[in-house]
Amino acid sequence: MRNKITPWAWVPTLYFAEGIPYFIVNTISVVMYKNLGMPNGRLAALTSLLYLPWVIKPFWSPFVDIIGTKRRWIIWMQLAMTAAFVALALSVHPTFFTFSLIFFWITAFASATHDIAADGFYMLALDHKRQAVFVGIRSLFYRVSMIFGQGVLVFIAGYLERRLGSVPTAWRITLLITALIFAVLSVWHIFLLPRPAEDAVREDAGTAKEIFRGFGRTFATFFTKPGIWLAMCFLLLFRLPEALSIKMLTPFLLDTAAAGGLALSTEQVGLAYGTIGVAGLVAGGILGGIAAAKWGLRKSLVPMVCCVAIPCLVYVYLAMARPENLWIVSGCILLDQFGYGFGFTAYMLYMIHVSEGEFKTSHYSLCTAFMALSMMIPGLFAGYLQEALGYTGFFILVMACSLLSIPITALAARKVPKNE
Repeated sequence: MRNKITPWAWVPTLYFAEGIPYFIVNTISVVMYKNLGMPNGRLAALTSLLYLPWVIKPFWSPFVDIIGTKRRWIIWMQLAMTAAFVALALSVHPTFFTFSLIFFWITAFASATHDIAADGFYMLALDHKRQAVFVGIRSLFYRVSMIFGQGVLVFIAGYLERRLGSVPTAWRITLLITALIFAVLSVWHIFLLPRPAEDAVREDAGTAKEIFRGFGRTFATFFTKPGIWLAMCFLLLFRLPEALSIKMLTPFLLDTAAAGGLALSTEQVGLAYGTIGVAGLVAGGILGGIAAAKWGLRKSLVPMVCCVAIPCLVYVYLAMARPENLWIVSGCILLDQFGYGFGFTAYMLYMIHVSEGEFKTSHYSLCTAFMALSMMIPGLFAGYLQEALGYTGFFILVMACSLLSIPITALAARKVPKNE
């Protein structure tokens, strides 16, 4: 009976639960710390380090694969994140950030581990036909979690800030609401995640030495692929404009006019960036997938990297003009996020291209680690650059850096076979 549970009962909720902690760690942390008064340089550096669990998760993914079951990992990580959200809510303080950062780190490691288990469980619990049927559903609900995390939760926090007049209290309540939602999801999955026969404790897992030897072979074969160093440059530079700007967009939207910002309220940021912007991102991703399927990877790469780079101009305009009309600001964010969503399709397809071969799954995991690294390293310096250059100078620098990705992409495209 347990194995006959319909995928509609758990696929949407599982991937909603996969997205929420990622966006809380990497987006809500920025908004919360900005509202609590953390300087931009420190804010960007500390929150960028939270990408680290996603950078290094390939190193412990083999152990998630062999120790216990994927179902057990999912349940325990969701319970751990529920507890971490409660602890995070209780640790919110306007001048003492250490404890809240510790709980953000715990959430990040639990979330990265949950990603490994959830993606593995999806493949074990569904046959190939149903995997294909539900791949769009899992993607949809991950994007719904993006809107909920970056839009709805930020809007709630802003509303509570305005009504209660206390930033720490508003964020404590918002995080406790998140913990309650996650507790409900955890209980739901305890009862409604199926127990597929394939998701069993492995008896042939081997020793830790054998596991590391196998991982070492996977690692070595990745770095001996033809053209891998050019591919790594592409993976690290394609998202450079996003990596530099993403940690500063929320501070820019929230900062006062005297500080060079747009002086939006937290509610307005939740609407403009977290809702309208995410809608543009989703629409761009859908159309990007259609275009890539029609053009092929080789022909898609350069046009799509231009779609990522050129819309960065909107932030130069916003920093220089500083319009007060929320719809103008939202329209600029919509344009940028649509271009990014459209162009990012090429990046994902290129990672699949690089991963082809004997260890496809493991090599794709390594590509995603480089993707996370490409976001973490520039973010460490973004805040200090903004403090030195001001918002206008910073966004001009971002625009200049975005042009670096175009020649690298052109070189990478020439290495892709003509039939792809």
